[in-house]
Amino acid sequence: MTPAPLERLLTALRTRLDAVRGLVGNRRVTDGGTVRSRASDLQVVAGLVLGLYVLFLVLSWFGGFQDAEALTSRLQSVTLLALVYVMLALALNLQWGYAGLLNLGVAGFAAVGVYTMALLSLPAEGLGLGLPLPVGMLGGFLAATLLGALAALPAIRLRADYLAIVTLAFSEIIRLLIRSRPATEFTIAGQTLGTGGTSSLDLPSNPVKRLLYQNPDQGAFIAVENPTVIGDPLFTAGEAVGFGPSLVERVVYTVILLFVALLFYWLLVRVGNSPFGRVLKAIREDELVASSLGKDTRRFKIIAFAVGCGLIALTGMLWQMRAGGSTAPATFEPELTFFVFVALILGGSGSNTGSVVGGIVFVALLLEAPSFIQRIVDTQFGVPSPPDTLFDALTGVDPFLGYMFADDNISALRFVVLGIVLVYLMQNRPEGLFGGRTEEASTVDLSERPDSTEAES
Repeated sequence: MTPAPLERLLTALRTRLDAVRGLVGNRRVTDGGTVRSRASDLQVVAGLVLGLYVLFLVLSWFGGFQDAEALTSRLQSVTLLALVYVMLALALNLQWGYAGLLNLGVAGFAAVGVYTMALLSLPAEGLGLGLPLPVGMLGGFLAATLLGALAALPAIRLRADYLAIVTLAFSEIIRLLIRSRPATEFTIAGQTLGTGGTSSLDLPSNPVKRLLYQNPDQGAFIAVENPTVIGDPLFTAGEAVGFGPSLVERVVYTVILLFVALLFYWLLVRVGNSPFGRVLKAIREDELVASSLGKDTRRFKIIAFAVGCGLIALTGMLWQMRAGGSTAPATFEPELTFFVFVALILGGSGSNTGSVVGGIVFVALLLEAPSFIQRIVDTQFGVPSPPDTLFDALTGVDPFLGYMFADDNISALRFVVLGIVLVYLMQNRPEGLFGGRTEEASTVDLSERPDSTEAES
């Protein structure tokens, strides 16, 4: 028999845990209610990635990319963009999926990281301070984290729609400040700095170039003549299968980004399973209950929001440095935030595995597939140009195809498809593809706890 005081204490604790999360404990549950292990989730992700690679190989083949270098180049570009959205979705999941903080400023905080890194790491004779690239990236991360904390201080008291409006406004202020005339070029302590205004701003050299070339500032086809110890076997292997040095460079960068994405996933899984993560999930479910248990919910929300902004900035830096070229304010339009939210909604908010699946599916099927289909239709059927007169538009099917798959209209078609997918999800699966994997606040399986009669026996 369990002593009465202890039994009452256990009952009170169970009641509190049920209030924090009235479903099941920290496990994966299918629609039928069976437990799914993390290994099975990884199998689903691996199968999804393999299936999408096969799909894009077929689409690329019919689209005219029939040699190994062209096929690999297309797959590399899709993979890199998918990894970027996976990391952005994971960072947003920390804020929205774990803590319930609706951050519509994703684009703005990514811009803070990219431009801070550029100002710190660009040559001193240009618009930067000439600091090493790792210092610049650390500065970009810290700047976005600090700004995230400052933005959260007044906004964290707001809920739902109001917090979203504040973060969206903050993001637009950042973007407009970057492109403003005073920020184009200015002087601090005798050092000339600048954002480039509305035009593009050069970024530091791609760090992979230093790994592969002895002279990374030269073009790939010239620098490949003097490779490093690491670059020499890679370029030799690439040449054997018909890959040019530029493609080898991009593939290596994508592989490095894959390991960074895996690190993101591991880090956020650890955070989610930690006491800090469980408090965030409790705040998401019922902040009043979490506060009544003695948790400083405001401090937890500020930390989660700030760290999420830092991770968003880090992802933005890795994304924009992919080619070691330049960046511009137009890259950080509000539609970037919208795309990341679509990816997270698609996979399932509150689940790290769902964030990964959502990022991959969004990029592959909604962001990149329309352009592949456009090329296939153009290559296989020879779509005509859009008609110039109303008579031509109404007297055949070809004009319809011309309008639909014209270069200027494919982006609009992409938004139409996004809208259809979102409406379908909201009506048929509002929790997302992996919404059933939502990670709960409790560390025990509350659905399988013994009843009172079993506890007394």
